[in-house]
Amino acid sequence: QVQLVESGGGLVQAGGSLRLSCAVSGRTFSDYGMGWFRQAPGTERGIVAVVNRSGRGRYYANSVKGRFTISRDNAKSTVYLQMNSLKPEDTAIYYCAAERDGSMRLVVDEYDYWGQGTQVTVSS
Repeated sequence: QVQLVESGGGLVQAGGSLRLSCAVSGRTFSDYGMGWFRQAPGTERGIVAVVNRSGRGRYYANSVKGRFTISRDNAKSTVYLQMNSLKPEDTAIYYCAAERDGSMRLVVDEYDYWGQGTQVTVSS
């Protein structure tokens, strides 16, 4: 069984930065494509960024492009989301997810394992 544990969320002022981490255990981390998703109250869970198994392939939602960076450290079985220039509209619960294909899946339902989520709140 694969387990994902997110950390690094919190309260930050607009324009600030946060770094989310997601530690993965249970299987070979480097086999998995990894993604960050977010869900604000009253909205559906949506994609933020994904990275393929090697780390060389990345995709970003238009709303975060140029501000957020996804990366992974296969030696540490961890995926990161560096978030800069945060805006109030970035406020959401952020989820880490893993998919067994190892590619860059963009759809929520294509992910096999999920973390419990971490709250990010950006004040104006």
